[in-house]
Amino acid sequence: MKEKEKIVAVVLAGGQGHRMQSKIPKQYLLLEGKPILYYSLMAFERSQVDEIILVTNEREYCEEKIVKRYKINKVVKIVTGGTERYHSVYEGLKECRDCGVVLIHDGARPFLTDEMIERAIEGGKKYKACILGMPVKDTIKISDGNGYVKETPERAKVWMVQTPQSFSYKVIYSAYQQFMKEEEQVTDDAMVVEKFSGIPVRLIEGSYENIKITTPEDLVIAEQIAKKYLPKAEQVKFC
Repeated sequence: MKEKEKIVAVVLAGGQGHRMQSKIPKQYLLLEGKPILYYSLMAFERSQVDEIILVTNEREYCEEKIVKRYKINKVVKIVTGGTERYHSVYEGLKECRDCGVVLIHDGARPFLTDEMIERAIEGGKKYKACILGMPVKDTIKISDGNGYVKETPERAKVWMVQTPQSFSYKVIYSAYQQFMKEEEQVTDDAMVVEKFSGIPVRLIEGSYENIKITTPEDLVIAEQIAKKYLPKAEQVKFC
């Protein structure tokens, strides 16, 4: 009998966080007393994900101060990241074994819920490529590059993209193998699939609270969001 293919989460924690204006990388800053990275790792720990692969340039710190300290047992490998985000993703993908669906998540997005993870997993199984996101609330303008409006896209069709992004492992790994030979400009993993496979990428609902902490202003907002979940947060849902 064929062994069940695993659901693996690749969590990226290799960013330097220059826009945070801090000597400490953003994913290790404290949010309600715990590193920001802790929250997404613990969300996957308590989910139906089978294994977590953590990609970071601070392997010892992550292993001792986060993974072991908080008993995040699903972290099976801690991998050194690359110079660019896509290098880090590729390093993580190479370490997946017997993987059916892989979820790629930014460690600086702490507000990940069970429901979002479940939707991502089901989307990966059904569509082979799907991404969490939400429709934009503001009107968006496309610039001509010289400071003038070139066009105004229909707002109902414009989404802001989040993570996790979920894929059939075979689809995303094959696309990344081709991409790494050319290393074109990409801004997320879905774009790699868009460029190097014939698989359409499905948009599924995330949450407006599923923010990525990038700037000091984001951290202030995150502290307010966190107060909605704590102290009961440690019990389930949001960690």
